[in-house]
Amino acid sequence: MAAHAIPESIARTSPSGAEPAGPTLWNREFRLFFLARTVARFGDGMVPVALAAGLLDAGYGASSVSFALGAWMVCFAGFVIVGGVLADRFTPRRMMVLADGVRLVGTAVLAAAFVTGSPSLWLVYGLSGLSGLGAAIFQPGVASMLPLMAPDVQRGNAVLRVAESLTTMAGPAVAGALAGFGGPGMIFGVNAATFGISGLCLFLIRMESVAPVVGEGMLAELIGGWREFRARSWLWSVIAVWSVYGITVLGPITPLEAVVVTERHSSAMFGLMMTVGGAGNAVGGLLAMRLRPRRPLFAGTFALFGVIANVLVLAYDVTVPVLAAGFFVGGVSLAFWLVMWSTTVQTHIPNEALNRLHAYDVAGSLIMLAVGRALAGPVAEAVGLREVLVAGAVINVGVCGVLFAVPAIRGLTRRD
Repeated sequence: MAAHAIPESIARTSPSGAEPAGPTLWNREFRLFFLARTVARFGDGMVPVALAAGLLDAGYGASSVSFALGAWMVCFAGFVIVGGVLADRFTPRRMMVLADGVRLVGTAVLAAAFVTGSPSLWLVYGLSGLSGLGAAIFQPGVASMLPLMAPDVQRGNAVLRVAESLTTMAGPAVAGALAGFGGPGMIFGVNAATFGISGLCLFLIRMESVAPVVGEGMLAELIGGWREFRARSWLWSVIAVWSVYGITVLGPITPLEAVVVTERHSSAMFGLMMTVGGAGNAVGGLLAMRLRPRRPLFAGTFALFGVIANVLVLAYDVTVPVLAAGFFVGGVSLAFWLVMWSTTVQTHIPNEALNRLHAYDVAGSLIMLAVGRALAGPVAEAVGLREVLVAGAVINVGVCGVLFAVPAIRGLTRRD
């Protein structure tokens, strides 16, 4: 979705949903930020297709694709907290531009390697890890930059969620077409171009000078970030609960839905269900643009009950329309929660601490999701696929109950 496709009249709204006069969301800086994020997300969606096409065609086997993606994830999860400290020290925009430059060079080298022949695995793994390192340096600034540019943080998050949902669907589709036309080298070439566009847009953003945080040292800043994290009971409570949720529900659902839908129907049907889920994500973002709950985490927790529908349609052999409805409702629910959560974090945490605290959030979430995905297959083989999914639905109810039970979470009011 291009920035000009969104009406310029979208502006800050009151809690009642009315549209008072105020600064428009689509100022010059937010448009540049939106374009940077959307283009980069589109490029990210192409990477799994490019790796699969390139490595499998070279005869390396399916495990090589997993190892390449794993190298990205390990470097990202391992360095994102350090990226938060660096963003505080050197300002987030500088680190984001630097990260895009690093990823541009690494991806361009990978494109050239596939164009000229079959690159060695160590080169692919190394450059994939370099890209993950760049993402770790880039990610903390995503949270702290938005409140500085968007007069309405919730709408800004919702717009980005809609755009990311659409690009998540478009990226793999375009990559598949390019794979047949120009091979993996062309896909990585386009991916490199997206990092160039993202870095240029971020470089062109004009914003008030943000003074770097000067600390006693990197270790002292990491410890300081941890103290800030522990001082907010609503923050660490949600992340602690979310860790359980990631291992038991969100992590396992990704590999299990691929197995279930493909075995019961076909791989083409699985692709269609991914599109339906992406459409649900987009609708969830659109709802978050309009709805302005006074207690966002309370409302977001209600939305999480919808994920149960996605889990149960996998646990039982349902018709295709029911299956699609479950994927759609799950997509809507998860997207609405994520907008409520992101907005709460960005509006309740001081900007000088936001980079580090967002990094702690991202690192913890990714690690738990990765563990859940890794354990899903072996546990399902040991106790049964349906048992794992039904247990996930029950745990989903329990997670929502715990979030409702914590006063610091259910009572937290919105802050504009």
